[in-house]
Amino acid sequence: MGMLSLPGFLSCGKKKDFNLTSEKDAHSSDSDENSERGNWSNKGDYLLSMVGYAVGLGNVWRFPYLTYQNGGGAFLIPYTLMLALAGLPLFFMECSLGQFASLGPVSIWRILPLFQGVGITMVIISTFVTIYYNVIIAYALYYLFASFQKVLPWSDCFSWADEFCSKTRIVSDCNTTSHGEIIHANYSFVTSNNLTCINGTINYKPVQFPSEQYWNKVALQRSSGLDETGRIVWYLALCLLLSWMIVGAALFKGIKSSGKVVYFTALFPYVILLILLVRGATLEGALDGIEYYIGKQSNITKLMEAEVWKDAATQIFYSLSVAWGGLVALSSYNKFHNNCYSDAILVCVTNCVTSIFAGFAIFSILGHMAFVSERPVSEVVDSGFDLAFVAYPEALSKLPVSPLWSFLFFFMLLLLGLDSQFATIETLTTTIQDIYPKVMKKLRMPVTLGLCTLLFFLGLICVTQAGIYWVNLIDHFCAGWGILIAAVLEIIGIIYIYGGNRFIEDIEMMIGKKSRLFWLWWRMCWFFITPVLLMAILVWSLVTFSRPSYGSVLYPTWGTAVGWCMIIFCVIWIPIVAIVKIVKAEGNLVQRIVSCCRPAANWGPYLECHWGERYSHIVDPKKKKEHEIPTVSAVVY
Repeated sequence: MGMLSLPGFLSCGKKKDFNLTSEKDAHSSDSDENSERGNWSNKGDYLLSMVGYAVGLGNVWRFPYLTYQNGGGAFLIPYTLMLALAGLPLFFMECSLGQFASLGPVSIWRILPLFQGVGITMVIISTFVTIYYNVIIAYALYYLFASFQKVLPWSDCFSWADEFCSKTRIVSDCNTTSHGEIIHANYSFVTSNNLTCINGTINYKPVQFPSEQYWNKVALQRSSGLDETGRIVWYLALCLLLSWMIVGAALFKGIKSSGKVVYFTALFPYVILLILLVRGATLEGALDGIEYYIGKQSNITKLMEAEVWKDAATQIFYSLSVAWGGLVALSSYNKFHNNCYSDAILVCVTNCVTSIFAGFAIFSILGHMAFVSERPVSEVVDSGFDLAFVAYPEALSKLPVSPLWSFLFFFMLLLLGLDSQFATIETLTTTIQDIYPKVMKKLRMPVTLGLCTLLFFLGLICVTQAGIYWVNLIDHFCAGWGILIAAVLEIIGIIYIYGGNRFIEDIEMMIGKKSRLFWLWWRMCWFFITPVLLMAILVWSLVTFSRPSYGSVLYPTWGTAVGWCMIIFCVIWIPIVAIVKIVKAEGNLVQRIVSCCRPAANWGPYLECHWGERYSHIVDPKKKKEHEIPTVSAVVY
C-alpha cells in the first residue's frame, strides 16, 4: 500500500523525480511543498520579507518631502490613485508570476522566451543597485557608531570646521534708518550704532551648519567632483565590510535564515518611528512642521499640475520595488495555493501607510529645529541624503539626550536598508539557483558569501572621496529608466503577447475561480491604464532629462557618458537575447518570431501535482532539454 501511494506523494515534492536519495540543502526542509527549491517556513516570513523589501529608505527620506512640496495632504489623492492604477496591478502581477511557476526573474521568462532579456535586465539593475545601496547602509553604520558620544560630533563647529561653519544665520547687511534717511549698511555698522534693520531687507552670509560640514568634510571627506577620486575612506570601507558581513550572515541559509531575521529588521523600525513621533510631537514647533507636511489647508490647486501626478506615480513605482526582480524571486518560494492576491494588497497598503506615518515623525522634529534656529520650516526641509545625514541629524542634535535619539534614528535607517538588501541579494542567488540548481544545493553558503565578497570589492569605488558622486550617478541612471523600460516590456509581454486572460486563468489555478466582476478592475489596469501610465512616466523622464549633479557640483561629460553606458549595459540584453532566440529557432523569420512568442515546452507550475489539465502537456524534466527553445549558455531556463 505504501508503494502505491509513494509516487503520488513525491510528485508534490519534486518535479517528476522519484530519486529518493536526492540531497537537501539548508534552503529546503522536509515540510516544504517544493523540496527542490524550498518554501518559506511560514506565511509571516514571506509577508515580512515583502514588507521589508518594499518599505525602504525612500519611505523616510523621499515621500514626506514630496508631500510637503506637492500640496500637503492634497498629494495623498494622486498618491492613492497611482497606487491603485499603477503600483498594485504590477505588484500583484509579479507576485502571481513568481508563485505560479516557482522561478526567479530570469527563468520565469519561459512564459515568453523572446522577452527573457527583460529578466536579465532586472537582475543586472538589481546588482548595480545593491552595490550602492549597501554603501548607504555603511553611511548609516558610521553615523550610528558616531552617536556613541556624550556630545554629537556634528552638534557644533569643532576643529574640522572652516570659517563658513555656523549654528545660526549670520546677518551680513540690511537697510536701516539713520538721521531720517534709509541707508544700506553693513550689519556691524548697524549694531555698533544701536540701529535696527528694516523688516524684509536683511541679507545673510552664506554659512553652512555643522551637520552639513561634518557630512562633507568628516564622514565623506568629499572631493571636488567625480574627476578627483582621491583615496579610499578607510572607516567607510570598514563600515561597508561590516554591512556585507551582516547581509552574508543573514542569508547564509537563504530564505530559511533571512525569513527569521526580518521579524526584527522589518518590525523594529516601526517601534523607532513611533518613539520618534511621540518625542517629536511633544517638542515646541512640532505643529509647525506637521502643518508644513500636510498643510493647514491643503493646496488642491496643485493637482492641476502634471508634475504632481508624475511625482506620485514615480514614488509609488519605486517605493513598491516593482520590476526589480525581487518580488518574483521572493514569491517563487511560496506554496502554490497561497493567496497572493490578499498578500499583494496587504503589503502595498502597509508600504503606503508607513510612508505617511514616517512623514509625521520626520516633520515634527524638523518643525522643532526650525523653531529653535528661528528659521521657516521650508529652509530646514530636504530630501534624500541631505535629509538623512544633514537636516535630521542637525535637528536631533538640538534635543536633550541627543545621542540616544541619533542612535535610534540611524539604527532605524540601518534596519530599513538591510531588509531591502536581503531581498535584493536573494534575487541574485535565486537567479543563480535556477541556472545552477545542483551547485546551489551543495554550495549555497560559499556561493552567497562569494557573491557578497565580490559586491563588496565592486563597492569600494563608492567609499573613495568621490564615492558619493558614484552613488548618486548609479542611482540617477540605473534605478530610473532601466526599471521603467523593464516594467513596460513586462506588462506588454505578459498581457498582450502571452495573453491577459490566459494569465488570469493561471492565477485562478492558485487562488480559485473568481467572478468576471472581480477581474474587471485588474483587466482595465493591465490592458490599458497601467501600461499607458508607465509609458507616460518613461517619456516624461526622457523629455525632462538634465545632466546629473550632486548639490551644486555638475558631473563632467565623461561621468554622464559612464551613466549612459551603465543603463545601456543593463537594457542591451533585451534585444540581444531576443535576436539569439530568433536566430536559433526554426522556420522562416515570421515562424521563428511566432515560436519565440509562445511559452516554452516546460512552462507551467513547478510541481506535477499542480499541472492539472491545462498543463498536462509539460515535458518530463529529464527530457525537457530536447524540447526547449535554443538558448545561449548564459541565458538558461
